[in-house]
Amino acid sequence: MPQRVSQRPHSRAAVAHLPALERAPILRVLPSGRSLLVGFAIVLGAVGLYVLARQTPMFALDGIEVRGAPAPVAAHVRTALSPLEGKSLITLDSAEVARLLTALPDVAAAGYDRDFPHTLRVVVRPEHPVAVARRGTKAWLVAASTRTVAAVPLETHPDLPRIWLAHSGEPQVGAAITDRFALRAVRALALAREAHFGGRIRMVRVRESDLTFLLGSRLELRLGDLRAIPLKLAIASKVLSGLRVNGDYGYLDVSVPERPVAD
Repeated sequence: MPQRVSQRPHSRAAVAHLPALERAPILRVLPSGRSLLVGFAIVLGAVGLYVLARQTPMFALDGIEVRGAPAPVAAHVRTALSPLEGKSLITLDSAEVARLLTALPDVAAAGYDRDFPHTLRVVVRPEHPVAVARRGTKAWLVAASTRTVAAVPLETHPDLPRIWLAHSGEPQVGAAITDRFALRAVRALALAREAHFGGRIRMVRVRESDLTFLLGSRLELRLGDLRAIPLKLAIASKVLSGLRVNGDYGYLDVSVPERPVAD
């Protein structure tokens, strides 16, 4: 009788595929070691170049370019900044540049920019003289800002009106005048300049509430107080054109703009 061989069921091996473990979020944002090495190399190279540029004449200042100023003022600026020549543009001290520029009485404001490799570019707003201030036998140029620009001989600048310093001492070059009547005169002349007043002003006379321009034609232009000066000058300009045609007059009074009077 044939023997029956009992067969056991074959066991099956099952393999479960687990999902790959992901890097923690913070690990994903960290740079790799290679990236760190490259970054450090770049930083060290930049530092080395900066140190080299500071200690060598690679960016030494050897030229000063001045813009926005007439030739005499530009020459003053270059002379004032000449102690900076040879220094590195990179290490240029802004405070020192500002100190040298603000000391110039004919410079109202200035800014600068480094034009590598060797040039300093300076943009200047010069002072604009509006009068010659007189005291005794001495004279000074005075700017619209009331700042004293320079001492000058009496006969120079015949195109500028004269004002008198009767209530103060001699002004200091670079400082504002302090004479209260002269200050009013300078402010009135600055307003006349802004209003493009066409008449030539030879002299300004100021009293407590009385401002008078003596014009080149020797006519007195009486403006009264300092209120509404641009309006008064605009009216005076229109009236003066008629006065020149119709005859000689001694004065034009526009202290009350609505009622100009000429005689």
